[in-house]
Amino acid sequence: MTLPVTAFVAAICAIMLLITAIDTVRHRMRAKVAFGDNADQGIISASRSHGNLAEHAPIVILLLAFLEMSRANHMALMAIGALFLAGRVAHIIGLYAKVEPGKPPLPRSIGVILTWLTLALLSGWTIGLLAVSN
Repeated sequence: MTLPVTAFVAAICAIMLLITAIDTVRHRMRAKVAFGDNADQGIISASRSHGNLAEHAPIVILLLAFLEMSRANHMALMAIGALFLAGRVAHIIGLYAKVEPGKPPLPRSIGVILTWLTLALLSGWTIGLLAVSN
C-alpha cells in the first residue's frame, strides 16, 4: 500500500463515522424523530458528533495523502494522524458528557484543540513544501 498512514486514518474515521451514524439513528428511533433534533439532547449530541467528524475528516485525510505522496516524514505523519484520531475520540466523548451551563466538557475542548492543531500542522507543512518546491 502506497499511503499506509492515510489509509489507516481514513479507515478509523470510517469506523467512527459508522458508529456515530448508528448512534444518531438509535437516538432518533428512541425519540421518534425522523428529521431535525426536536431539542432532544441525545439526538443533538449524536448528530453533532457524527457531523463534526464528517466535516473535519475529509480535509485531514486529503492533507495526509498529499504529504504522504510527497514522501514527507512517515513517523511525523503517523504522529499527526494519531493526534487527529485522539482529538476526534475526545470530541465525541465530550459531546456525550454532562454539560454544566456555560462550560464545555473538558474532553470536547481537548478534541477541538487537537483537531485545530492537526489542521494547522498539516496545512502549514503542505504550504511549506509547496513554497520550497516551487
